[in-house]
Amino acid sequence: MGIAEKRVVGRWRARLWSGAQGRVLEVGVGTGLNIPYYPPGTEVTAVDLSPGMLARARRRAAAMGVPVDLRLGDAERLDFLDASFDTVVATFVFCSVPDPVQRLREVRRVCRPGGRVLLLEHMRSDRAVVGWVLDVLNPLAVRMGSENINRRTLDNIRAAGLEIVEVENLWSDIFRRIVATP
Repeated sequence: MGIAEKRVVGRWRARLWSGAQGRVLEVGVGTGLNIPYYPPGTEVTAVDLSPGMLARARRRAAAMGVPVDLRLGDAERLDFLDASFDTVVATFVFCSVPDPVQRLREVRRVCRPGGRVLLLEHMRSDRAVVGWVLDVLNPLAVRMGSENINRRTLDNIRAAGLEIVEVENLWSDIFRRIVATP
């Protein structure tokens, strides 16, 4: 991901994060690849399930001098009150978690009415042949990297009760930037 991150994905992250404002929750912070894109003036809380990933994110935030409240947490049961955040952001999270609809319901719960949910995801293509190929390759992809390449993420977002406001195809219709509201 190093070259792709620097040349392509980093621009996608910057575009996604440009829409974040106010009190922000990042779900699935991982090693902190989004930290350089946190907008000035936002108050970011970030959660991850892995203590090892959080340790790397802490080092990255400290090295960059970026203030962020990093917490251990599972998106299945977020430890925040309802409507706690103005913006919730996740990048490449809902392709790898069990029960993405439940986790998206939690995202909806903690995002205030009128707030924004910003997602950067890869998903199953709507094009029949490409979608079929992704379906065939998915078991191998999961074994190799634990990410599903054929999730129907837009359907999952709707099933969680979120309203999709905008979808931008970033690379074909497989990588997309999604804006939703609770």
